[in-house]
Amino acid sequence: MTPAHRHLVWDWNGTLLNDLDLVVASTNVAFASVGGPAVTADEHRVRFRRPIADYYAEVLGQAVDDDEFGRLDRIFHDAYRTGLTTCELAHDATVAMAAWRGNQSLLSMWFHEELVPTVRTYGLSGHFVRVDGLRATVGGDRKAESLRSHLAELGVAGRDVVLIGDSVDDADAALSVGGRAVLYTGGFTDPARLRASGHPVADTLTEAVALAAALP
Repeated sequence: MTPAHRHLVWDWNGTLLNDLDLVVASTNVAFASVGGPAVTADEHRVRFRRPIADYYAEVLGQAVDDDEFGRLDRIFHDAYRTGLTTCELAHDATVAMAAWRGNQSLLSMWFHEELVPTVRTYGLSGHFVRVDGLRATVGGDRKAESLRSHLAELGVAGRDVVLIGDSVDDADAALSVGGRAVLYTGGFTDPARLRASGHPVADTLTEAVALAAALP
């Protein structure tokens, strides 16, 4: 039984939304614009991290300042928008959401004005007491500050939160507010990296919810 006080925060990209292939393809469009190499999905999962500018700099072998990252980020998102209609939810996303017995919300580092109608298109709005995306013109930063703002708007204490996401950055964000995290192997991060983090790790979202519900 889920503790009555526990609140679940879902990540979107790479967690509820199965968009890894589109993200890798869009990343490669951005890299190609500066003559960079293409990465495979496996390479992306091993190397991807936030701030995303650091990941880009490593792959490109050159410094990526704010202006350059802003340009690459626009190229990435233009390509991403073009392919978004090809993406489906994770195979057990709706079952997993239905299995949680407490309140749920959604926090993404994708742009808020695009996230909200997309979540509605997938028929998920009714699952969440709040949906927040990035309220900025350039993405790529860490999630911790966004999580703090999200919980403040909800009036939920960090210690009462468990976050399900697909990256070590998701876990770092949860820890930064005194919460807990369960990490999902089906997204943007290599499973070995997730397991090395020391957080609970699940191969399906239904397993992730079960692990989250069992946390002390």
